[in-house]
Amino acid sequence: MATTLAARASERAHLALREEILRGALPPGARLGEVELAERLGVSRTPVREALSRLAAEGLVEVLPHRGARVVSVSADDLDAIFDVRSALEPRATGRAASRVTAEDLDALDDLATRMLAIGAPGPEQDLDALVGLNRDFHARLLEAAASPALSTALAGVVHLSVVLRTFHSYDPASLARSLAHHAEIVAALRVADADWASAVMRSHLRNARAVMVRTA
Repeated sequence: MATTLAARASERAHLALREEILRGALPPGARLGEVELAERLGVSRTPVREALSRLAAEGLVEVLPHRGARVVSVSADDLDAIFDVRSALEPRATGRAASRVTAEDLDALDDLATRMLAIGAPGPEQDLDALVGLNRDFHARLLEAAASPALSTALAGVVHLSVVLRTFHSYDPASLARSLAHHAEIVAALRVADADWASAVMRSHLRNARAVMVRTA
C-alpha cells in the first residue's frame, strides 16, 4: 500500500509540474526547488525529486550539479536544431495522418483550430496565453492520428521543448494570423485526404514558427 501511495504521489507531481511547464506557468529558466514544490503540491520531497528526474529524461528540465533543477532554456542555435528535426519529420507525420485520420480526429482538430482562431483574433477577447495549450493539443492530436510510434517517439522531445519555449506574445500580428490560419488549412487538407497539401502547410507552419522563435530567442 505504501509503495502504491508513493507511486501515485510521484505520478501526480510529475503530471502537475509537466502541465505547468507546458502551459508556461513555469517559464524557461525557472528554478525548481524541491522544498517549495513539495509544499505547493502537498507531497514529500521524494515524489518531487522523482518527478524532476522524469522531466529531465523528457528534456523539459535540466538538473545542474550542486545548483538544483530548472526548466530548460535553449539558445537560438538550439532552436534551429530543434526546427531542423521538426521540419524533417512533422510534415511527414502530417502527410501520414491524411490517410489515417478518423472522423473523430477531424472533429477534434477542427474544434481546436476554430477555438484558436477565435481567441487569437485581435480585440479585447484575445487570449494569447490560452493559445499555448490549444496549440499543444492540436499538434499532439495530429501526431496521434499519424499512427506511427516511431515518428511519435522521435518528435516527442523536440515538440514538447518548442512548445515550452513558445509564447504567442512574441508573434507580430501577421505571423500570428499565419500560424492560426495554418491550423485551419491543415484540417481542410486532411478532410480531403490530400497528403501533399497537408505536408506543405505543416512545412510552412514550422517555417513561420521558426522565424519568430529564433528571432526572439
